[in-house]
Amino acid sequence: MQSKTQNLKSQIVPPPLKPGDLLRVISPSGALREFVAFQKGVEIWRSRGYRIEIFPEIDDKWGYLAGKDESRREQLVTAWQEPECRGVLCTRGGFGSSRILENWTWQNLENSAPKWLIGFSDITALLWSLYTAGISAVHASVLTTLAYEPDWSIQRLFDCVEGRPLAPLKGSAWGGGVVNGILLPGNLTVATHLLGTPMLPDMNGVVLALEDVTEAPYRIDRMLTQWRMSGVLSKVRGIALGSFSRCEPPANVPSFSVEEVLRDRLGDLNIPIVSNLPFGHEAPNAPLPVGVPVELDADNGILSIL
Repeated sequence: MQSKTQNLKSQIVPPPLKPGDLLRVISPSGALREFVAFQKGVEIWRSRGYRIEIFPEIDDKWGYLAGKDESRREQLVTAWQEPECRGVLCTRGGFGSSRILENWTWQNLENSAPKWLIGFSDITALLWSLYTAGISAVHASVLTTLAYEPDWSIQRLFDCVEGRPLAPLKGSAWGGGVVNGILLPGNLTVATHLLGTPMLPDMNGVVLALEDVTEAPYRIDRMLTQWRMSGVLSKVRGIALGSFSRCEPPANVPSFSVEEVLRDRLGDLNIPIVSNLPFGHEAPNAPLPVGVPVELDADNGILSIL
């Protein structure tokens, strides 16, 4: 059994939310298209007693983006600086959040109280950059995907932000023992494009949790090979893999399966690994807090929030 708890990065966890709190909705990434799903997601939060305020700019469009970079950045800044606001909900992923991080520093907002930032997919760039500033967030459904989640996953989200314990997640055990570390969940593609930038967190002591969607096996191979060559994977304590949805190889083209690629590129790292955990782009997308202590049991396939 490998158990390491020293030198783990300490994060500020925002105060628990409670019904009646004000939450702001922003569009930091791709243009909003799924309006019915979006309204259903908003209603789930409102049905729990939260006050939801939506920026009028959330359905702006600038090419494939939800408005120009300055507008999307301003939504984030305004929500973060508003004293009454307790959390920030993202409409959807797509692409664009990394653009608003150019020349960005959360330290410019250090006089604002920490609040919950909730999203996944392209929102990974914001989650990880906030982690580098020492503040925890939640890797969980955006508003356009929340209504498709099973009841237990939706309840897990509210348990997470309202301060209740989270049940362990069960996946497939690769072996390698048990390790403690700090959980850093995200989308593989988005995270790969943070390599070599100031927004890439320090990976020492991290349990890296990755998922992806609609990426052919050779693309997964290419990204994981970049991680290997960068030397970053030598720093992580364990890897938790979620779903890799619709990542089948092209028809009639010689290929490995995505499972074979994951085994080939990660299986020789000699660290605990668990795969097939229930988080990712297609439901269930179990919420995962960012920057909290976890235990990864790769002999039994269990990820536990400590």
